[in-house]
Amino acid sequence: MTVSDPSPATTDPMRRRLLAAAAALPAASLAGGAWAQGSDKPEKEEVRIGFIPLTDCASVVMASVLGFDKKYGIKIIPSKEASWAGVRDKLVNGELDMAHVLYGLIYGVHLGVAGPKKDMAVLMTLNRNGQAITLSKKLAEAGAVDGASLAKLMAKDRRDYSFAQTFPTGTHAMWLYYWLAAHGVNPMKDAKVITVPPPQMVANMRVGNMDGFCVGEPWNHRAIIDGIGITATTTQDIWPDHPEKVLGTTAEFVKKYPNTARAVIMAVLEASRWIDTGLINKNKMAETIADKAYVNTGVDAINQRILGRYQNGLGKTWDDPRHMKFFDDGAVNYPYLSDGMWFLTQHKRWGLLKDHPDYLGTAKAINQTALYSQAASALQVSVPKDPLRSSKLVDGVVWDGKDPAKYADSFKVKV
Repeated sequence: MTVSDPSPATTDPMRRRLLAAAAALPAASLAGGAWAQGSDKPEKEEVRIGFIPLTDCASVVMASVLGFDKKYGIKIIPSKEASWAGVRDKLVNGELDMAHVLYGLIYGVHLGVAGPKKDMAVLMTLNRNGQAITLSKKLAEAGAVDGASLAKLMAKDRRDYSFAQTFPTGTHAMWLYYWLAAHGVNPMKDAKVITVPPPQMVANMRVGNMDGFCVGEPWNHRAIIDGIGITATTTQDIWPDHPEKVLGTTAEFVKKYPNTARAVIMAVLEASRWIDTGLINKNKMAETIADKAYVNTGVDAINQRILGRYQNGLGKTWDDPRHMKFFDDGAVNYPYLSDGMWFLTQHKRWGLLKDHPDYLGTAKAINQTALYSQAASALQVSVPKDPLRSSKLVDGVVWDGKDPAKYADSFKVKV
């Protein structure tokens, strides 16, 4: 099966079952195709959406596979990409209309950090939680199995330690840096940090190119299955219910095709709700995205952690209630201004930004809260009243978005 299969519903048994399951869902408050008429008709009917082979591309993929896009007068064409830098470039030059993309990448491009400068837009949050930090088996055998023991080993056994993230301004870089710093390790001074595309993480660790990495699933669990790494921490332990990937595009696209943008939000929201409906749907999702057209891995690397069933590769197992969520009764998807601002605070902390930006103004320009709220309300998905939310991170520091400059300057470990 490929994304260009002209008759998937009739040629693939799995897709026939998925489509039947989708058809059994309660109808949206708007009849199918309601946005495809009159002044609300999508201006652009085919929408090319880039994705990286990660579990959290699922809502975009399933919106296409299950045909939710057709309900809103559009056709989503998922486009598998090799790296986040490639996604960035194709968004900027228009080869991609939208992308399943790193939150901080969109903010970085908007401010001209780690690439070309272009006004960008976040349409919705695609998922919360579900990333992890993997340490090599060699480090684990030397006693480094979590943040505290890693810091202790690095202080005792002084050598060059190398850690990988997936993009300089992205979520994985920020989770890695925050976690190391919370344990007294300065990622800019005490270690070497390299950039590696997600699907290449496991292969690079296998040949000894890094001591640890931060990436999305299924690549952390894949490292355990392959016997080359252990899970030192999950990102939901760093920031409970943190924002992760977003549906990103350019500001120009939203201005030119607002109805199309809203239609995509609605289709992806429906797919998100479908995934989080229950065990059967999550397992069907895992089977679908494991295909070589999407993530290209064994279903066993995907289907445990999406249910919150974790192991660390050293015999410890646990059930995590804050596993990867795509919808969670709508709590996942609102593009909180404070979420976007947090990435800017960390960009400033680590020297990616020389000066404090206009935190709130930038977030208001990028995060399409009004457009999202229109789409969510039409689907009877609840929308929060406050665009700022409060969270306590692993070091005990509270982030609420109210004084971002003070917050950014408050950290002892920084550039």
